[in-house]
Amino acid sequence: MTQLFGPAEAQKKRARDYGINFGILPVGTNNAITDVPGVKVGHVTIRKGDTVNTGVTAILPHSGNIFREKVPAAIYVANGFGKLAGITQVRELGNIETPVVLTNTLSIAAGLDGIIDYTFTFPENRGVRSVNGVVGETNDGGLNDIRGRHVTSEHVLEAILSAKGGAVEEGNRGAGTGTQALGFKGGIGTASRLLPESAGGYTLGVLVQSNFGGMLQIDGVPIGLEMNRHRFRTITSDAREDGSVMIVVITDAPLNARDLERLAVRASFGMVRAGGIASHGSGDYIIAISSARENRISVSSREMVEQRNYIRSDRIDLLFQAAIEATEEAIINSLFAAETVMRDGRVRSQALPVEEVLEIMRRYNRLNQQH
Repeated sequence: MTQLFGPAEAQKKRARDYGINFGILPVGTNNAITDVPGVKVGHVTIRKGDTVNTGVTAILPHSGNIFREKVPAAIYVANGFGKLAGITQVRELGNIETPVVLTNTLSIAAGLDGIIDYTFTFPENRGVRSVNGVVGETNDGGLNDIRGRHVTSEHVLEAILSAKGGAVEEGNRGAGTGTQALGFKGGIGTASRLLPESAGGYTLGVLVQSNFGGMLQIDGVPIGLEMNRHRFRTITSDAREDGSVMIVVITDAPLNARDLERLAVRASFGMVRAGGIASHGSGDYIIAISSARENRISVSSREMVEQRNYIRSDRIDLLFQAAIEATEEAIINSLFAAETVMRDGRVRSQALPVEEVLEIMRRYNRLNQQH
């Protein structure tokens, strides 16, 4: 079996628990995307022998029949070297009608099959003949026998059906089981932000599948540079990075598709804050969803004209701030939670050395001394 090693403290504590701060806004109860009311997350983690490290993560914007109660949505592409299924219909219609599934690059088809199977579980969908499943991916082939295509539609359906609220498992879980990011073992990470009542009292949550390159930064501290853990140590024309990231942003704020795309753009700034560069070989996608119940889109209506209420575009700056902060923190959380992956007694991907990171943060006076 694959052996997983890593500092025990890294699995017990998240970045914020060590006194690392990210921005100005408060976090939700679980500091997770599930702090947005009704949002659920499910993982299926697949490990076989010492070669298979992969999985599925499913995000449900609400617990109902999403096909019949679609949610406003948008997708922003920071760099398009990736395979995101369902993107054209989301861009055309401005909504999503299924759970969002994350997996590895060669398991997109399994993701779609699982989503279709899930959609067909609802009796009221018995006449459905078209489903626009949204499946995102990053390539975990460095740590996983990706050509074996070990993810099945049954795994996808299991991830969706097991999705729940509350705390979200991070690191080597689900779609993050075999990912690497910013020079270390990556994985699933999540975070949330709360807006004050004077700004609507809304919640915004982010979940990331981190598998991208660059030079790690935490709260502005150049960790990758200080540790000499980046691919540009020798600056030549051959210096290159690759990898990908999937970012899912959900808020209960009533936003239309246009402003959701603007929100997605801001989430990409959080990736940059963490050190990502959207390199040539990187597929960097951000999916933004509004789960506001009053603006869900019925699959059919007798009304010719529908009226909906959305936040004015000039009143969403705090949501932009929330998206940036939560994305940065979710990425760093994915690294703090990740565990070293070993094979044949040798390190294949090293977990973030937390104590070394904390010492660098202290030198830069970036730790909250109360922790």
